[in-house]
Amino acid sequence: MLHGHQTWIFPNKPVILSTGVVGGPFEAEGPLAKDFDILNKDTWLGEDSFEKAEKKMLEQACDKAIEKAGLKKEDIQFFLSGDLMNQIISSSFAARTLGVPYIGLFGACSTSMEGLALGSLFINSDSAQYVLCGTASHNSSVEKQFRYPTEYGGQKPPTAQWTVTGAGAAILGKDGIGPQVTAATIGKIVDMGLSDPFNMGAAMAPAAVDTIQAHFRDMKTSPDDYDLIATGDLGRVGHQIAKDLLMKHGTDMKNHFVDCGMMIYGKDQPVLAGASGAACSATVAYGHILNRMRQGELNKVLIVATGALLSPLSYQQKESIPCIAHAVVIENNPA
Repeated sequence: MLHGHQTWIFPNKPVILSTGVVGGPFEAEGPLAKDFDILNKDTWLGEDSFEKAEKKMLEQACDKAIEKAGLKKEDIQFFLSGDLMNQIISSSFAARTLGVPYIGLFGACSTSMEGLALGSLFINSDSAQYVLCGTASHNSSVEKQFRYPTEYGGQKPPTAQWTVTGAGAAILGKDGIGPQVTAATIGKIVDMGLSDPFNMGAAMAPAAVDTIQAHFRDMKTSPDDYDLIATGDLGRVGHQIAKDLLMKHGTDMKNHFVDCGMMIYGKDQPVLAGASGAACSATVAYGHILNRMRQGELNKVLIVATGALLSPLSYQQKESIPCIAHAVVIENNPA
């Protein structure tokens, strides 16, 4: 199953049986609003803290995915999830509600594809029949933890990005109808010495490039072998850097290289360089991209979720930002 140096091929082709995609009011104003299953009308979701609201969105996404798959919670063998809060509390508290065997992950904004890759490994090796993969983020909870509470109204530079308020969950199974996960490339830590938390795109771009190149090398493929290649949340700054770096290394990504952080919001929404957050790649991939696959517009895609693995503590200690990217290949079932 190991192919090359850091890529898994899944010969049993785990199936994405269903997904649950949840957003907030700002996401409801974006061009991909129709691809969400649930759009909440306020960012509090009836809770008394943004952290509780984030947990609730993850619960909504998981419940919706289970419902759409025609399953019960008791049918799920493992719940793989992570988020951006300290000690991944949104995921752990959602797991408390679900009552499903739980493995917590931390890949920051790369968590969606980290979970999908590991879940596919479980299914492919007959270690589970059904696996639930999830992640979430909330603009106000992330701002409070990593930058400044939104109440401060602090001004941001043009390189800053807007954290998505949302959650995404997917159920993987051994058999069924739906797009299949056929391969995954696990990324390495790439740290180019950047330390500005308001310029995540530039920090993560080299990690995305490293994983994309590793995937092409391990799989002996090129951009022409995919209908779409989507990075997670590089935004306008990081996406252009990634394109330039790939071109410098002789890889022309052409016109089907996109970024989830540039897709989820419209041009008239004040998000500076684009979107970010663990829910960014999760909602766009599990919603918009998989919907296009189900409609036959896309047959083979490569999703490269990117993550900046800093913490408030590391930033206070003036550490640079270690980054990572995990890539997953999703294909339509030819049958």
